[in-house]
Amino acid sequence: MKLAMKYLVLGAALPLMLFGDLSSTSPLGLSLSGEAHAIIGRPLTPFSYAGVARRTTARFVAADATAVTATAVAATEAQQQAIAQQQATVAAQQQAQFAAQPAGAPAIGTIVSSLPAGCVSAPKGGVEYFNCSGVYYRTAFQGNNLVYVVQQP
Repeated sequence: MKLAMKYLVLGAALPLMLFGDLSSTSPLGLSLSGEAHAIIGRPLTPFSYAGVARRTTARFVAADATAVTATAVAATEAQQQAIAQQQATVAAQQQAQFAAQPAGAPAIGTIVSSLPAGCVSAPKGGVEYFNCSGVYYRTAFQGNNLVYVVQQP
């Protein structure tokens, strides 16, 4: 009978030793399961926190990089088209100014020391110009000397 009692106590004590845990938070100081602790930092396991976080971050970074690249390319193309359009507009304006000048007229920006004969004062926009047969001159100083610069009003 003593042998049977030993086996009975051993049979009851073995599961308590395997699954039991001494805990100060349980009412009797004994619980059947311990606290669960997540092990972080083992990325080779398929469902580990570190592995999931790394894969998710890699996906989002790749998607964001693709979106940013596409947006940057589109913005660059739009900016290049706007610049090309501005350059074409400036070139057309310069050609129109050149065509509007009388034949044999000096180029815009040319500096002369005196006005040709027959010039008439032609104020435009608060600025005093001199119209000499379709060529407009504006007064300026070059050092202490008064000069006239060919301009488009």
